Amino acid sequence: MQTKLQFQAVLDQVFPVYRGVFGDLYFVVSLLTLLEFPTSQSILEAGEETVTNTIKKLCPRRSIKWAKTKAIALLAAARQNPFRENLYQSHILSVEMYIKMLPEYRKHLSKFEEEIDALAKDIEEYKIIQSIPGIGEKIAATIISEIGEIERFDHPKKLVAFAGIDPSIFESGKFRGTVNRITKRGSSRLRHTLYMAVRCAIRDSRKSKTTEELIPRNKRLREFYEKKGKKENPLK
Repeated sequence: MQTKLQFQAVLDQVFPVYRGVFGDLYFVVSLLTLLEFPTSQSILEAGEETVTNTIKKLCPRRSIKWAKTKAIALLAAARQNPFRENLYQSHILSVEMYIKMLPEYRKHLSKFEEEIDALAKDIEEYKIIQSIPGIGEKIAATIISEIGEIERFDHPKKLVAFAGIDPSIFESGKFRGTVNRITKRGSSRLRHTLYMAVRCAIRDSRKSKTTEELIPRNKRLREFYEKKGKKENPLK
């Protein structure tokens, strides 16, 4: 995470408009394209055709039309970002260094995730949590790793508080708030994982055997969700 923040800080100095071109800055094609054209000047000098062909080569599974769309967006971004070589030369070297580092970090992270999944499969709670519709291997493993020893929590409310999803109650004199946000204390990682679990559970996944109607992965949770009238984030 720290490396990503440092990379973004340097990129903001060299080519800040680039971040919006590919949507996901850390998309492999995005990083490789930036490695080929690290500055607005290099993009403008290359021109639309060269940039299009480069992107297409870096991502052969996508259409030439898609590559051209990205090339046009890059050229538009480059025109908004005047390049000053004497000021940015050291930053360009830093951008290239970070781009080469990030894939290596990703490989190590993938290896750790595989090891975590393998260890989780030997834990009884892992299978129990996965029995809940909407919770897959990654979410189950994350929940277990964040909670740790469940014996630490001698009451369900303590676990809820640890996840930071307990309601914050606002009181002033005789006034007592009736609409409250969650406290967001405790483990933000666990809270985010629970949010993803809820989103997966309430999402339509398959058609009914008797009708063409889509049904949610977790029907009971979907009914509770709709009853509460939450249309956006269920953990706000």
